[in-house]
Amino acid sequence: MRRFTALIACLLLVVPIPGLAAIDASGLPANSTWYLHADFNAMKQSSAGKALYDWIDREIFSEVHSEAGIDLREELDSVTTYSAPGDGAVMVIQGRISDKTRDKLLAISAAAERFETLESNGKTYYFVEGDKDLKGEHAEVSGFDGEIYFSFDVRNKLLLAAKKKQMEALLANGGRLKAQQNHKGVLIVLTAEKSLIQAGMDTDGFNTDGEGFQSNILRNTKQVALMIAEAADKLSFEALLVATEPKTAQSLGSVIRGLIALVAFDEDMDPGMAEVIQTAKVDVDDVRLKLSIAMSPESFAAALD
Repeated sequence: MRRFTALIACLLLVVPIPGLAAIDASGLPANSTWYLHADFNAMKQSSAGKALYDWIDREIFSEVHSEAGIDLREELDSVTTYSAPGDGAVMVIQGRISDKTRDKLLAISAAAERFETLESNGKTYYFVEGDKDLKGEHAEVSGFDGEIYFSFDVRNKLLLAAKKKQMEALLANGGRLKAQQNHKGVLIVLTAEKSLIQAGMDTDGFNTDGEGFQSNILRNTKQVALMIAEAADKLSFEALLVATEPKTAQSLGSVIRGLIALVAFDEDMDPGMAEVIQTAKVDVDDVRLKLSIAMSPESFAAALD
């Protein structure tokens, strides 16, 4: 693996989102276009969430360990990341980052095309720029265009930012950017008592490199919010779409209900998945469409396999 790609893998391939509590809209900058929060501690401590954590462990943590020799299992509590137009992405990783992991990340960084040690108000942070041709499968991460500022100087947090001003603001504010509450365009954040993963985006502000969304649903949607939570020993999946107009929301609701009805009559369907389909609920209110599904840990694991 190329050196800067290894750095990207170590720092950025944690999921799609503890120590940090579940986020809400007041915790995001008002001009954010997307966000992700993943609470790994909550997953490990949840009977239902353990299936989700095991999948992340297999698909992401194990790969990082084999590629870079860094074991994220014991060090990561949570990840929160978001991006705003013109500023790029911010990522806050909370956990007990070991000296061994810190040293490996710095060693990888020092081997990049450009590496600088900087300071802001007595706190140290670093700048890394990768090779110009590293725009491939592993190095392209939305919001980080081959340049990263990162710091270990806020207790139990690893901070990453696409811009210098973002990093200095994070260091000055204990690892958080000051959010603007009651802003008209603030993103929707779904919350629950036991949230595991939260994500959302403003489809108008999301960068698709001018190509637009291939999904007809997203082309007719203003905002999307997603959440995975634990509820009654099951994994609860919720999605909220804010459509461009009420008739779009109604049409989408009808399509989803029709698909659920068709699938429910499939005699060859696995009994566990049939049970999942029966829990699906679709509600439409003006321009808002809400979909919710509950899955047992066993059904979730079977679906992933």
